[in-house]
Amino acid sequence: MTFSFLCRSCGETHTGMPSFGADAPWLYEQMAPAEREARCQLDSDACIVDEAHCFVRATIDIPVHGSDEPFSWGVWVSLSGESFDAWDACFNDAQRAHIGPFFGWLSTQLPVYPATLNLKTRVHLRDDGIRPAIELEPTDHPLAVEQRDGITAERVAELYAQLMHGA
Repeated sequence: MTFSFLCRSCGETHTGMPSFGADAPWLYEQMAPAEREARCQLDSDACIVDEAHCFVRATIDIPVHGSDEPFSWGVWVSLSGESFDAWDACFNDAQRAHIGPFFGWLSTQLPVYPATLNLKTRVHLRDDGIRPAIELEPTDHPLAVEQRDGITAERVAELYAQLMHGA
Protein backbone atom coordinates (compact mmCIF):
# COMPACT_ATOMS: atom_id res chain seq x y z
CA MET A 1 0.00 0.00 0.00
CA THR A 2 1.37 3.40 -1.00
CA PHE A 3 1.45 6.09 1.65
CA SER A 4 -0.72 9.13 0.95
CA PHE A 5 -1.99 12.07 2.94
CA LEU A 6 -4.29 15.05 2.58
CA CYS A 7 -2.44 18.36 2.73
CA ARG A 8 -4.32 20.75 4.98
CA SER A 9 -2.79 23.73 3.25
CA CYS A 10 -3.43 23.04 -0.46
CA GLY A 11 -6.23 20.49 -0.05
CA GLU A 12 -4.54 17.98 -2.39
CA THR A 13 -3.87 14.34 -1.64
CA HIS A 14 -0.14 13.67 -1.97
CA THR A 15 1.12 10.17 -2.69
CA GLY A 16 4.44 8.85 -1.41
CA MET A 17 6.34 9.55 1.77
CA PRO A 18 7.85 13.04 1.66
CA SER A 19 11.35 13.73 2.90
CA PHE A 20 13.21 16.96 3.45
CA GLY A 21 16.83 17.84 3.99
CA ALA A 22 19.71 20.27 3.94
CA ASP A 23 22.09 20.67 1.02
CA ALA A 24 25.08 21.45 3.25
CA PRO A 25 26.09 21.60 6.91
CA TRP A 26 24.99 24.64 8.89
CA LEU A 27 28.58 25.96 9.14
CA TYR A 28 28.89 25.96 5.34
CA GLU A 29 25.51 27.64 4.90
CA GLN A 30 26.55 30.52 7.21
CA MET A 31 29.51 31.49 5.01
CA ALA A 32 29.55 33.96 2.16
CA PRO A 33 29.99 32.27 -1.25
CA ALA A 34 33.58 33.52 -1.65
CA GLU A 35 34.47 32.23 1.79
CA ARG A 36 32.97 28.84 0.96
CA GLU A 37 35.08 28.59 -2.15
CA ALA A 38 38.27 29.35 -0.24
CA ARG A 39 37.61 27.25 2.87
CA CYS A 40 35.34 24.34 1.95
CA GLN A 41 35.22 21.14 -0.04
CA LEU A 42 31.61 20.04 -0.53
CA ASP A 43 30.16 17.16 -2.49
CA SER A 44 26.89 15.25 -2.23
CA ASP A 45 28.06 13.11 0.70
CA ALA A 46 30.81 14.98 2.55
CA CYS A 47 32.00 18.43 3.48
CA ILE A 48 35.35 19.50 4.89
CA VAL A 49 35.82 23.03 6.22
CA ASP A 50 39.30 24.49 6.81
CA GLU A 51 40.73 20.98 6.37
CA ALA A 52 39.68 20.36 9.98
CA HIS A 53 35.89 20.15 10.34
CA CYS A 54 34.46 17.00 8.76
CA PHE A 55 30.79 16.43 7.97
CA VAL A 56 28.89 13.58 6.33
CA ARG A 57 25.39 13.49 4.93
CA ALA A 58 22.98 11.07 6.60
CA THR A 59 19.31 10.58 7.41
CA ILE A 60 17.21 10.72 10.53
CA ASP A 61 14.44 8.23 9.92
CA ILE A 62 11.20 8.78 11.83
CA PRO A 63 8.84 5.78 12.00
CA VAL A 64 5.33 6.57 10.76
CA HIS A 65 2.53 4.67 12.47
CA GLY A 66 0.78 2.38 9.98
CA SER A 67 3.48 2.72 7.31
CA ASP A 68 6.45 0.53 6.44
CA GLU A 69 8.32 3.57 5.14
CA PRO A 70 9.81 6.16 7.51
CA PHE A 71 9.65 9.92 7.17
CA SER A 72 13.28 10.98 6.60
CA TRP A 73 15.21 14.13 7.31
CA GLY A 74 18.35 14.56 5.24
CA VAL A 75 20.91 15.99 7.65
CA TRP A 76 24.61 16.56 8.13
CA VAL A 77 26.64 15.43 11.13
CA SER A 78 30.14 16.31 12.17
CA LEU A 79 32.61 13.52 12.78
CA SER A 80 36.04 13.53 14.36
CA GLY A 81 38.91 13.31 11.90
CA GLU A 82 39.49 9.68 12.88
CA SER A 83 35.83 8.73 12.39
CA PHE A 84 35.67 10.63 9.10
CA ASP A 85 38.75 8.75 7.86
CA ALA A 86 37.09 5.43 8.79
CA TRP A 87 33.88 6.51 6.99
CA ASP A 88 35.89 7.61 3.95
CA ALA A 89 37.95 4.40 3.84
CA CYS A 90 34.83 2.26 3.45
CA PHE A 91 32.66 4.71 1.50
CA ASN A 92 32.70 2.64 -1.70
CA ASP A 93 32.39 -0.74 0.05
CA ALA A 94 29.08 -2.52 -0.51
CA GLN A 95 29.27 -4.08 2.97
CA ARG A 96 30.09 -1.44 5.58
CA ALA A 97 27.32 -1.63 8.19
CA HIS A 98 29.67 -3.53 10.53
CA ILE A 99 31.92 -0.43 10.84
CA GLY A 100 31.12 2.01 13.62
CA PRO A 101 28.87 3.42 14.90
CA PHE A 102 30.54 6.81 15.24
CA PHE A 103 29.76 9.67 17.58
CA GLY A 104 28.67 12.85 15.80
CA TRP A 105 27.07 16.22 16.39
CA LEU A 106 23.99 17.11 14.37
CA SER A 107 25.03 19.95 12.05
CA THR A 108 21.68 20.85 10.53
CA GLN A 109 19.05 23.19 11.95
CA LEU A 110 15.70 21.63 11.09
CA PRO A 111 13.15 24.44 10.70
CA VAL A 112 10.17 22.93 12.54
CA TYR A 113 11.93 22.09 15.81
CA PRO A 114 13.64 23.94 18.64
CA ALA A 115 17.42 24.13 18.17
CA THR A 116 18.70 20.94 16.58
CA LEU A 117 22.30 22.06 16.06
CA ASN A 118 24.75 20.03 18.11
CA LEU A 119 22.35 17.36 19.27
CA LYS A 120 24.39 14.26 20.13
CA THR A 121 24.13 11.42 17.62
CA ARG A 122 25.39 8.00 16.73
CA VAL A 123 26.14 7.54 13.04
CA HIS A 124 25.36 4.05 11.76
CA LEU A 125 26.78 3.11 8.37
CA ARG A 126 24.52 1.12 6.06
CA ASP A 127 25.30 -1.34 3.29
CA ASP A 128 24.82 -0.98 -0.46
CA GLY A 129 25.58 2.74 -0.72
CA ILE A 130 22.69 3.85 1.48
CA ARG A 131 23.46 7.00 3.43
CA PRO A 132 24.24 6.53 7.12
CA ALA A 133 21.39 6.43 9.63
CA ILE A 134 21.43 8.84 12.55
CA GLU A 135 20.37 7.73 15.99
CA LEU A 136 19.71 10.70 18.24
CA GLU A 137 20.64 10.63 21.90
CA PRO A 138 17.45 9.62 23.77
CA THR A 139 16.47 12.97 25.27
CA ASP A 140 13.20 14.88 25.58
CA HIS A 141 14.00 17.00 22.49
CA PRO A 142 10.93 16.78 20.20
CA LEU A 143 12.98 15.36 17.32
CA ALA A 144 14.43 12.62 19.53
CA VAL A 145 10.96 11.84 20.89
CA GLU A 146 9.56 11.55 17.35
CA GLN A 147 12.41 9.26 16.32
CA ARG A 148 11.86 7.07 19.36
CA ASP A 149 8.03 7.02 19.42
CA GLY A 150 7.17 7.56 15.76
CA ILE A 151 4.67 9.98 14.26
CA THR A 152 1.21 9.79 12.73
CA ALA A 153 0.24 10.37 9.11
CA GLU A 154 -1.37 13.60 10.35
CA ARG A 155 2.03 14.76 11.64
CA VAL A 156 3.56 13.97 8.24
CA ALA A 157 0.85 16.14 6.64
CA GLU A 158 1.55 18.91 9.17
CA LEU A 159 5.30 18.83 8.46
CA TYR A 160 4.62 18.87 4.72
CA ALA A 161 2.29 21.86 5.02
CA GLN A 162 4.80 23.78 7.15
CA LEU A 163 7.75 23.09 4.87
CA MET A 164 6.04 23.35 1.47
CA HIS A 165 3.42 25.99 2.13
CA GLY A 166 4.66 27.83 5.22
CA ALA A 167 1.42 26.90 6.96
